Amino acid sequence: MHQENVNMQDLNIDELSNIIIGCAIEVHRLLGPGLLESAYQECLLYEIKKLGLTVNKEISIPIVYKEVQLNHGYRIDLLVEDKIVIEIKTVEEITKVYTAQLLTYLKLGNFKLGLLFNFHVSMLKKGIKRIIN
Repeated sequence: MHQENVNMQDLNIDELSNIIIGCAIEVHRLLGPGLLESAYQECLLYEIKKLGLTVNKEISIPIVYKEVQLNHGYRIDLLVEDKIVIEIKTVEEITKVYTAQLLTYLKLGNFKLGLLFNFHVSMLKKGIKRIIN
């Protein structure tokens, strides 16, 4: 299902997004719903790294208010190739608040694309939301 040894120079953001979604579907297929967000985060981190992509977890995002930088504790769950923000949830439904949260992360970090995954669904394709900044 996954492409092995992906050449990062050849991927555009949509192709990268599709690879990440494939990784998330694989994690959900093997684990199903019902676990904590941290379990899905670690497994997704493993799947993405296995493909040779650069991925970092729990990235702090400071808030700059006027001339003051506030380290308010906002953290991106996963950041892939310094381009795509991944937010992981295990909730009954994706609400506007979660969408707004991801959009805020995109704006604060000046990222173009975010993926919101809700692993608390029967089929992951029902729990995927792409957000463009």
